[in-house]
Amino acid sequence: MAMQINGNYAQSKTDYAERVREKQAALKAEKAKEAKETKEAAEEKGSGKLSEPQDVYIRSEKSGKEPVGLYRIGQDENGGRKIFFEDPDKADRADGKEEPKAEKADGKKPKVDGDSQGKPAEVCIGNTDKVDREIEKLKEKKRELEQQIRSASGDERKIQELEKKLAQVEQELSQKDNDTYRKQHSEFSRLA
Repeated sequence: MAMQINGNYAQSKTDYAERVREKQAALKAEKAKEAKETKEAAEEKGSGKLSEPQDVYIRSEKSGKEPVGLYRIGQDENGGRKIFFEDPDKADRADGKEEPKAEKADGKKPKVDGDSQGKPAEVCIGNTDKVDREIEKLKEKKRELEQQIRSASGDERKIQELEKKLAQVEQELSQKDNDTYRKQHSEFSRLA
């Protein structure tokens, strides 16, 4: 069997090479165009021109608006966290800028010493004497045990027993001799 080679083979080879060169030239032109666009965009940003509006922080002093109020985290009556609102209007009144107070139907101004709902303010006193006595007793017991350990130098079993008691007293003392324990176990009484 005989085969004949067509002359079109050489021409198709050169056509392919030309197509590849054209694609590469188009890609280079496209990359150059993109680089030019990014360069122009960078120049616009550098010159202060913004293509898109951006969010900007404006301080309250510059905006001219009064702040509504301030919030702070504090502790409530039970020791839990609570968010408190400090009204700037109340701060103005405390500075001496009194606002006119509401009057009752009989023409007299109401007397309120408590909160804004009219509840009277409670005045309480905390007493930690009981806790302090308890802690003092533990310290005295610790001193006595240390003295007994020093005096019982011959009996090893007795020393070990006294050291166990001393360790228990020291542990109890470390739990109770702090401000948190004092606050939790203090007694409060109302003043009339």
